[in-house]
Amino acid sequence: MSAWLLEPVYWNWWLLGVVLMSIEAIVPYFFFLWMGVAALLVGLVLTVLPELTWPWQALLFAVLSFGSIVIWQWRLRRYPTQTADSLLNRRGHQYVGRVFTLDAPVMNGHGKIRVDDSTWKVLVDQDCPAGARLRIVGVDGVILKGEVEK
Repeated sequence: MSAWLLEPVYWNWWLLGVVLMSIEAIVPYFFFLWMGVAALLVGLVLTVLPELTWPWQALLFAVLSFGSIVIWQWRLRRYPTQTADSLLNRRGHQYVGRVFTLDAPVMNGHGKIRVDDSTWKVLVDQDCPAGARLRIVGVDGVILKGEVEK
């Protein structure tokens, strides 16, 4: 056994589990979380079966990691997370249906509106002067689509 490994061996797996979960806190992909849980479980198995050899430990870690990631992805697809605000991370879609005043005139279908503390580009079917009121009817990426309010 290597000199850098901790004794008893399960401490190595627990340390790896903590490190992987710490990485998850920095890089939120949900893969490192489940790999960290798998490492902790391998450490737990080693407390019961301390004679388990390294190849079997590595295989158990791989199976637990892969299995937990696959099961988590399946669960997320089958039971998606419900939120009270379905537009939480879709900022432009939050403005659909609202009416805003143009900051700059619309020329060749392009203009700008001020929304709270930011400026948004807007596409409109017709040219119109600054100060005209637009109703937002859709979103195309980071550009709002508007219609002139009558």
